[in-house]
Amino acid sequence: MKIFLDCLPCLLRQALEASRRVTKNQDIQALIIEEAIKIISDYKKYNCSPEIAKDIHNIIKEITGDPDPYEAVKRYDIKKAEEVYPLLKELLAKENEKIYWALKIAATGNIIDSAIYGKTDFNKILEMEVKKEFSICDIEIFKKKLKSSKNILFIADNAGETIFDKILIEYLDNFETTYAVRSEPIINDATIKDAYDSGLNSFSNIISSGCAAPGTVPAQCNNEFLYLLEKADIVIAKGQGNFEALSDYWRPVFFLLKAKCPMIADRLNTDLDSYVFKYSGMLLEES
Repeated sequence: MKIFLDCLPCLLRQALEASRRVTKNQDIQALIIEEAIKIISDYKKYNCSPEIAKDIHNIIKEITGDPDPYEAVKRYDIKKAEEVYPLLKELLAKENEKIYWALKIAATGNIIDSAIYGKTDFNKILEMEVKKEFSICDIEIFKKKLKSSKNILFIADNAGETIFDKILIEYLDNFETTYAVRSEPIINDATIKDAYDSGLNSFSNIISSGCAAPGTVPAQCNNEFLYLLEKADIVIAKGQGNFEALSDYWRPVFFLLKAKCPMIADRLNTDLDSYVFKYSGMLLEES
């Protein structure tokens, strides 16, 4: 997906937030921002925002010497998500159209980016968010494809979401599922360690995509992942970063996310903060 000008100040804000998470030294913070500005000023050489974000966060790691600035955040996210896991299972058990609500629970995990920190009552927000229905839901296409499919490639997003994804993967236990994560720590995205910590290895084959950007950029992925991306009967990609990196990819993908950015919402022709389960075969036809 093309880079919008609106993405640039957002990337700079993200750099500042990450720098403050790692160090209180304002001189180091200033150096990080200066380097981030250099990267952002050359944005035209990049194909999508996740590529820029990768370079910015690599600079942060290099300057601070911290290989995983969001490690504590991810541990906290997974812990909080594990606490609500029984509630999520209970919610799904009550629903008649389980496939719809298994997808919706997985999508609801996308709120962890903004809703789990500080004094926020996460349980209250979760109960409210999980009840919201999809604004876009290509579930009939999904059901049809499931009938002729044997395997599913699931492309992960944030670490805390892995628990929510587990609900969906458990429901789809008749299929061979591969769960693809980032190759190394980047923001709060899921890595192999995070997926194992969430217990996903009991339900799926966990692999690294080979990509260390906060979005799965095919040109940066390893051969194992690219083979699966091409050959998988169904591909489900979580979150906005994966949407930005894969929405123009040649093979159809089911995108599962919350539209938390006006640019993403506009691209999907939906309202801000809406939940979306979108088949990119339709997007490619609309382009």
